[in-house]
Amino acid sequence: MSILWTLLWKDLLTEWRSRDRLVAMLVFALLVVVVLYFAAPPGQAGTAREHVPGLLWVAYIFAIVLGLSRSFGMELENEALSGLALAPVDRGLIFLGKAGANLVLVLIMQAVAAVAFALAFDVNLGPVALPLAGVAFLGAVGLCSLGTLFSAMAVRTTNREMILPLLMLPLMVPVLLGAVQATRGLIAEGELPFSALQLLLVTDGVFLIVSFLGFEYVLDE
Repeated sequence: MSILWTLLWKDLLTEWRSRDRLVAMLVFALLVVVVLYFAAPPGQAGTAREHVPGLLWVAYIFAIVLGLSRSFGMELENEALSGLALAPVDRGLIFLGKAGANLVLVLIMQAVAAVAFALAFDVNLGPVALPLAGVAFLGAVGLCSLGTLFSAMAVRTTNREMILPLLMLPLMVPVLLGAVQATRGLIAEGELPFSALQLLLVTDGVFLIVSFLGFEYVLDE
């Protein structure tokens, strides 16, 4: 397990020193908020409540894809990726370390973007802040699991910034369906739909297991 915590700490420490990916994700998410505000102005409170869940997750998705596309970029320097491939440890633990670091950065971005959306669209998220944070966490787990695996696949390609979205976006649909439905239920009715929560849990479990087991073959390539 030491390799997991070592990778997690290394990635977070490196990000803290450079603030490269986190700042890029935050700025991009806030820019998406501004664009969506002008493209779909809040208008009446009811209309705002209908649009916010989908728009919020649009901002999340674009920022997450941007951040994950650079997840393994630093590992290309000094052949660090080859060093990871040669490490005498379970490759799944390497995946969990990288995915965990990505998850922390994504959660920070989600919190900031949610506050920006609440202010821009005049929606009070305070009463549902805790369950909404849980939904955001579950959505982030699925997206980071899938994104970390595909980022490792695309990192050695010449157009990895283009290939990663093409690989990720079609498979993101189940996570997005569950996350948007759950967010809509919380904002509109103050209740978390069980069907949406079930979809998120099942999808997260499938993505985590497949990514954990498949990372060994991806890293070998």
